[in-house]
Amino acid sequence: MNQDAKFIWERALRDAMPGAAVRQALSGISFPAGRLVVIAAGKAAWEMAKAAADCLGDRIDCGTVITKYDHAKGEIPPLTVWEAGHPVPDENSYRATACALELVHDLREDDAVLFLLSGGGSALFEQPLIPAEELADLTGQLLACGAGIVEINTIRKRLSAVKGGRFALCCAPAPVYTVVLRDITGDPLDMIASGPAYPDSSTCEQAIAVIERYGLSVSPKTEVLLRTETPKELTNVTTFVTGSVKQLCRSAADACRELGYTPVMLTASLSCEAREAGAFLGAIARDHQDEKTSLAFLAGGETVVHLTGKGKGGRNQEIALAAAAEIAGCRDTCVFSFGSDGTDGPTDAAGGYADEHTLSRLRDAGFDARKVLSDNDAYHALKAVDGLIMTGPTGTNVNDLSVVLIKRG
Repeated sequence: MNQDAKFIWERALRDAMPGAAVRQALSGISFPAGRLVVIAAGKAAWEMAKAAADCLGDRIDCGTVITKYDHAKGEIPPLTVWEAGHPVPDENSYRATACALELVHDLREDDAVLFLLSGGGSALFEQPLIPAEELADLTGQLLACGAGIVEINTIRKRLSAVKGGRFALCCAPAPVYTVVLRDITGDPLDMIASGPAYPDSSTCEQAIAVIERYGLSVSPKTEVLLRTETPKELTNVTTFVTGSVKQLCRSAADACRELGYTPVMLTASLSCEAREAGAFLGAIARDHQDEKTSLAFLAGGETVVHLTGKGKGGRNQEIALAAAAEIAGCRDTCVFSFGSDGTDGPTDAAGGYADEHTLSRLRDAGFDARKVLSDNDAYHALKAVDGLIMTGPTGTNVNDLSVVLIKRG
C-alpha cells in the first residue's frame, strides 16, 4: 500500500511542476520594445523564473526572485534570487520586496513587468504598512485561530503596500503580465498571494468581520488600515492562469488507474478542520470494505488546523493521523495526504500516511492518537511509525491532495 501511495504522489507532483505551464503562457505574450523586468514570488517562484529565463534569455533586463528558504536551486542570471520567511514574513521578505519595488518604480509605458506568482507569496512578497513585529503577531494570531486562507488574505491585503492590487499600481504606467499558479480552493485570483496585481474583491466590512469573528487583537493604526479600501480596478494588468488542484487530482487519478484502482473524485474544494477531514476519509474507507474491486477516493483542497497544543505538525499530517483510528481493523487500506509544495506546516514533511496498522504501531510506540491530535504533535507520532511523507521542496504549489486507497484482488 505504501508503494502504491508513493507512486501516486510522485506522479501527481511531477505533473504539477510549473515549467511547462509558464512556457505555454509566455508563448501568448508580445512584450513592448522597452525594458523587461521579471518579478517572481512564491514557493514555486524559482521554478517559474527558471522557465521564464530559459525562454526569454537576453530579453530580460533584470529582476528579483523571492521564494521560501531551501526552495531555490541556484542562480538565475540576470535575476537576483532571495529566500525568505514563510508563513510569517521576515527581514528577507521585506528586503527582497523593497528591491523588487526599486526595479519597477520608474518604468515607462514601453517597458513591461513579467510577474510570476504562486502560493506563499503573501508572506514572501511583503512591504508592510504597520511595524513588522505587529504584522508577525497578527499573522500568528490568524494561523492559530484556524482562520481560512481567504480570511487571512483579506486582512493581509489592507496592511500591505504591495497586496490587493497595489503592486500593479507601483508598476504603472508599464503593463504587467502576470502568470499565476493557482493554490487556493475555488481559485479566487485576488486571493492567491493576496493578489498583488489583481483587483481586490474583498471589502473593509469583510476584513473587520474576520477580526471580530476570531476576537483578534489589533492596534488602532491597524484598524484604520482595515477600514481603508483597496483598488477595485486595474488597467495595466493582463493575467494568465495556470495549474490548479484540479489538475493535481486528475494526475493522481490517472496514476490510480495505472495501478488498477478505480478513482472516485470526492471534491477539489476540501475546506474544513484537518482532523475532521481525516475522520471523514477514514469513514469512507471503512464503509467500502466490502467492495470487490480496488478503489481510490480523492479530495483536493486546503484544510485548516486550530491550534490547541504546542506540538509540531501540519494539516496533512493531522489528516493522516485522524484517519488512522477510523481505518484500524480494515483490510489493505490506507489514507495519505500531502501538500504539493513539499512542506506541511512548519515541518520538513510534505504530509502523512496511515494504514490499518498505524494505530496499533502508535500504541506500541507509546503514543495516544487522540492526545497527539489535541497537542497538534502529529509530526513526532507519525515519524515514530514511519508515517511521514518526505519529498523535500518540490518547486510547485497547487494546494493539497488527500487519497483513500482500498486494494482488492
